[in-house]
Amino acid sequence: MVNRITNSHYFQSSDGLNIYYRDFGGQNDGTPVICLPGLTRNSRDFDDLANYLSNRRRVITVDFRGRGFSDYDPIWQNYHPLTYVADIWTLLDLLNIKKVIVVGTSLGGLCAMVMAAQQRERVAGVIMNDIGPEINPAGIARISEYTGRAAPVMTWAEAAQQTKDIYGQWLPGLNDDDFMRMARRAFREIEDEIPRLDMDANIGRAVREIGPQKGDPWEIFSALKDTPVTLLWGVLSDILTADIIEKMKAAKPDIEVFPVTDRGHVPLLDEAESLAAIDSFLESVA
Repeated sequence: MVNRITNSHYFQSSDGLNIYYRDFGGQNDGTPVICLPGLTRNSRDFDDLANYLSNRRRVITVDFRGRGFSDYDPIWQNYHPLTYVADIWTLLDLLNIKKVIVVGTSLGGLCAMVMAAQQRERVAGVIMNDIGPEINPAGIARISEYTGRAAPVMTWAEAAQQTKDIYGQWLPGLNDDDFMRMARRAFREIEDEIPRLDMDANIGRAVREIGPQKGDPWEIFSALKDTPVTLLWGVLSDILTADIIEKMKAAKPDIEVFPVTDRGHVPLLDEAESLAAIDSFLESVA
């Protein structure tokens, strides 16, 4: 194993890919937390949250295949939630983790739903970050348009500007330093000191050509009926709307919804509202 970053590890997927993860606070008791990132992002988005929680819980963060330090999949059709979830079960089995709390941002939240549908007894609770079983078509169109199609950049200043161009409308109040920080988590100098977006461009192809996951998403969501769920909602989101949230409440009346002001898709999990919701959730789940 190559320790590129502290607590870095790899495991091998069932089809032979090297998948990267980090392990924080392994000495702690209580149900471990696993953090699953959004479509074009990676585990580095959870560094601050993992460090924040690691004095109380064991926290695992993962690069889905095709992102970050994980191998790219030569079969691009594998870029979908069922494959990602299969990788997560492989990791949890390797670590002998029988039950887990899932923090899922966007795509990661969809994967949490699939996990509950497949092995409900192993999902102790879910924090869904700005995602539901239904996705607003306007948001899908926006994400489909740019995913895997971003122009190459030559400098970190260009990487930060591109990050601002993509996310700025949904993250009002962030300054240039904040967008540089986001860029540092989404780009990486793989060679020749030029930052490159740290994901396989074929992920965009999968989004556009494979389409939605198989099965009724509301039926998949129903697997969380008896599972504690907290929903973080970026109130400016074009992915998760108020109408969708009302449907989620009707399907699961005990869901806890926490609006996050001045955030669209997605909250960054460092906001006071987000941290308070996460703290409250973890206090209630052993």
